Amino acid sequence: MASSSGPLNEELQCSICMHVLTDPVTTPCGHNFCKTCLNKCWTITQTCFCPLCKETFSRRPAIKINTTLREVVQHFKEKLNQEESEVFCDFCDERKQKAVKSCLTCQSSYCETHLEPHHRVPRLKKHTLINAVENLEDYVCRKHERPLELFCRDDQTCVCLSCTEGDHRTHNTVPIEEESRKKKNQLLQTQTDVQQMIQDRMKKIQEIQHSVELRKRNTEEEKSASVELFTDLIRSFERCQSELLKMMEEQQKAAEKQAEDLIKELQQEITELKRRNTELEQLSHTDDHLHLLQMYSTLCSRPHTKNWTEISIDSDVNVYSMHRALTQLKKTHETLNEKLCQTGLDWAQKFAVDVTLDPDTAYPYLILSDDGKQVSDGVIEQDVPENPKRFDDCCVLAKEGFRTGRFYYEVQVEGKSDWNLGVVRESINRKGEISPSPENGFWLLGEVTENLYLVSDNPFVTFFLETPEKVGVFVDYEEGLVSFYDVESSCHIYSFTGQTFTDKLYPYFGPGDNDAGKNSNPLIISPVSSN
Repeated sequence: MASSSGPLNEELQCSICMHVLTDPVTTPCGHNFCKTCLNKCWTITQTCFCPLCKETFSRRPAIKINTTLREVVQHFKEKLNQEESEVFCDFCDERKQKAVKSCLTCQSSYCETHLEPHHRVPRLKKHTLINAVENLEDYVCRKHERPLELFCRDDQTCVCLSCTEGDHRTHNTVPIEEESRKKKNQLLQTQTDVQQMIQDRMKKIQEIQHSVELRKRNTEEEKSASVELFTDLIRSFERCQSELLKMMEEQQKAAEKQAEDLIKELQQEITELKRRNTELEQLSHTDDHLHLLQMYSTLCSRPHTKNWTEISIDSDVNVYSMHRALTQLKKTHETLNEKLCQTGLDWAQKFAVDVTLDPDTAYPYLILSDDGKQVSDGVIEQDVPENPKRFDDCCVLAKEGFRTGRFYYEVQVEGKSDWNLGVVRESINRKGEISPSPENGFWLLGEVTENLYLVSDNPFVTFFLETPEKVGVFVDYEEGLVSFYDVESSCHIYSFTGQTFTDKLYPYFGPGDNDAGKNSNPLIISPVSSN
């Protein structure tokens, strides 16, 4: 990983090592990191996420070096190197040569040629030479104008020989090289401690993420167990279920927010510790003894960090009271469901209507049968005329709309794993992003994956159900009722109750994505025959 000096363009900086990018790679979310840094991060955390924006990836992305960005970084480094200041010989007359040493006694800098007398002349051999530096005055005692060759341990400052004969006469002074060696050893130990702190925080991140994932799995398991009790209940019981699920979701979101905040704080500490580790590493290898001693106290003090030992995320979900309340509703559920199964569907089928699909509303990728009774996702966009009634989403409406009374129709969904049905308001938004809910004019039931169903109520209701072959949809306009039935078993699935309808209502059909042929079966509007 390459370090930088001077101003650094943030776009060329790795947010993990805080250095100029080396072999830059780009994550799917668009952020750039050193290839080595990103691989090391994912190895330590065992979770593939963006260290900057925290987006998590379900699979480990195949990362390749961004060659264009690498060229930009290389150009930046070359420009940076060109801009670095150089120390030149004070004695070259015409073309100045680069200085190789600075003499603290002479207070001058020398190229290789003009330095030669300091290696040959006995008097000059006693002078103190250091690597060439620009700020020579910082290496000389301002009071006595002599080299700072000693270190006063009492006052923790660099002094010259004349200082030891005055203010520091009785103090404990040692050669600056001796003190520098001692401080270097202490710096190495401090660096080790900082590196351990970094590792501890990386492990803590992994622990927090594991706790969140465990809690999420436990939450999903408990949600699945709880919703099974609500499958056949009418709206009152389903509303109870949705409120309980909302509570669980809020608890989960609170836990995830807590984890996000903790991880963010840990990442901030890691960034600061990495910066200190880099400074410690650079200082532990420097020959600039004075700079080392001047920076030692600051860098060797313990960083102001939190004690993370006792901090954790609770992964348990307490749903005992919820299950006890739901069990008390079980007997009512069984009685009510039996009544709905015996009388509900037979009564609804008396209001059967003939509906056909409206091609003017169909999403361009949908294929409609010539008789207007079947619809499926055709994968390829159809050549259809522009129409303000046409949807930007995978759905189509019936030609027939209803502004009063009761109506019922049936749709075959056999062999499908992704679909949605129901009724919608005539004035709904048909372009751009669509958010289905009763407030937005959608009353829909759909299967989102095998046996998992979602209702566009507010809030959404989910439950597991054995996939029906045919679904019946019944609407009572004046009563504000929309009900769904499993036609083959004559069982009630779900009802929207207490709704207020003002616009004309249209039957809605969403065949779902083709999914490479796995969901290619069409939705079929079927003739209604009483059971």
